[in-house]
Amino acid sequence: MSGASGAVEGVAERVVTWQATHGRNHLPWQQTRDPYRVWLSEIMLQQTQVTTVLDYYTRFLDRFPDVSALAAAPQDEVLGLWSGLGYYSRARNLHRCAQQIMADHGGAFPRTAAVLSSLPGIGRSTAGAIAAFCFSERVPILDANVRRVLTRLLGFDLDLASAKNERLLWDHADAQLPVRDLEAAMPRYTQGLMDLGASLCTPRSPQCSDCPLVAQCVAFKNGDPERYPVKTRKLARRAESWQLVIVRDGQSRIWLQRRPPTGIWAGMHCVPVFTDLESRDTFVSALGSPVQWVQQELQPFVHVLTHRDLHLHPLLIQTDGVVSPAEDGEWLGSDQWSSVGLPAPIRKLLDTTQSTLW
Repeated sequence: MSGASGAVEGVAERVVTWQATHGRNHLPWQQTRDPYRVWLSEIMLQQTQVTTVLDYYTRFLDRFPDVSALAAAPQDEVLGLWSGLGYYSRARNLHRCAQQIMADHGGAFPRTAAVLSSLPGIGRSTAGAIAAFCFSERVPILDANVRRVLTRLLGFDLDLASAKNERLLWDHADAQLPVRDLEAAMPRYTQGLMDLGASLCTPRSPQCSDCPLVAQCVAFKNGDPERYPVKTRKLARRAESWQLVIVRDGQSRIWLQRRPPTGIWAGMHCVPVFTDLESRDTFVSALGSPVQWVQQELQPFVHVLTHRDLHLHPLLIQTDGVVSPAEDGEWLGSDQWSSVGLPAPIRKLLDTTQSTLW
């Protein structure tokens, strides 16, 4: 498919009607047009299942009920509440965005997608979702679910690894938007496309017979919906081996350091990490006398990221006193871990080590 974009007759009306009776209408962020709550849900839902997000969403709002509370919070506390949700750059951008909204917009969310997309962590699709849901702006979105629905509907077989083709799909998405009763239609149409992708137009074995767009769907007519969307460039998976050193003092506190500002687990607290045994052993040797210590190799495990497998090899060291393994760190007890950002696998590992007997 190529060429100029155009509206497929009846698509918006069918999606709006279907969503009212068959779509998801029970989720907590659907019961509000508060941009703070919609924004929070949209960021949390990026590459994360709804069932996972629900508990985090509730806990986050309990602690940070509005944008001013989030902006005023220490970043460590924000990362701590985010721990386990993954993709931690989302939490850092969430915090920065809240601060910018307070500083530049007087605590009020911008009402247009164009201005929203200038804020940290808010891309074009997220900006469109906030603007459509909260302010009924006539703007499209293109998250993974919507991209799949539209490429199948239109038979859009151009390679989305190309920025030019991605822009063309945005044009097609814009062409399908409702043109009447935007106040009510835009939120429901936007939600409807998301719901279709999540429930019927799934990556594998789509339920085409139940889809309200089946009569217009080019992919269904061609008998090959699973070939859409087309994107040839994929990031290759790779593996890394990390040596972790868990140093526990005589008071059962753990030595934690802050990770670098970029890269995996950026800015979060973590036990010392080394990419080779020589570096790890140099660190361990520096602990030396007069502090007495014993060490134990723990069971290695693999932590899976989007495009990377981390092979983690923990070494537990128990000291009988207090030693500062390095300048850039601090001793923290288990009662303090919830107030700092710890990556989920590290938090689980530390919980396990607390019950380790010597």
